Amino acid sequence: MTIAVLLVLMACLTLALVLWLAKGSVPKLLSTNISEDSNNCLRSVDIQAFRNLIDPAEEAFLRSNLPSAEFRMVQRERMWAAIAYVSCAAYNASILMKVGESARDNPNLEVAEAGRALVDDAIRLRLYALHAMAQLYLAVALPGLVVCPLGVPDRYEKMTGLVIRLRSLQYPVRSVVAAL
Repeated sequence: MTIAVLLVLMACLTLALVLWLAKGSVPKLLSTNISEDSNNCLRSVDIQAFRNLIDPAEEAFLRSNLPSAEFRMVQRERMWAAIAYVSCAAYNASILMKVGESARDNPNLEVAEAGRALVDDAIRLRLYALHAMAQLYLAVALPGLVVCPLGVPDRYEKMTGLVIRLRSLQYPVRSVVAAL
């Protein structure tokens, strides 16, 4: 009986932790719209560099061209760098989730729909990031383990497209001026 209660309690705590991590904690933004203030809070993520770090072909190349001990050291460093990229992507998703939440209440239906799509994608990215972080930490501990957290860069690029769409809907004049 005690074991069953402990298991249920641990399951509830794990669920609460996953929900807390998916929702994320976000600093107060000076503006709830997509503005220069929120853009300054975002962290830079180089998707091509991240893709290179998690590319199985690149890992196979390094494995075949480096001595075993050196490969493990290089692979650990690559996984730490990948963890940093995933952390930045998850952080940006938490900020953009708040931006999308504020846009959902916009009277313009297109802006509200773009806000909803941004929130949905940001939540998915946070969940992908949580899963990828677990894989990457395992790869740090076991450098020979092959991991492929490919969903993170794809989701991040999709979310970036949604931000651009939302921005063009909220600020059509800025979009025209920026295009010139």
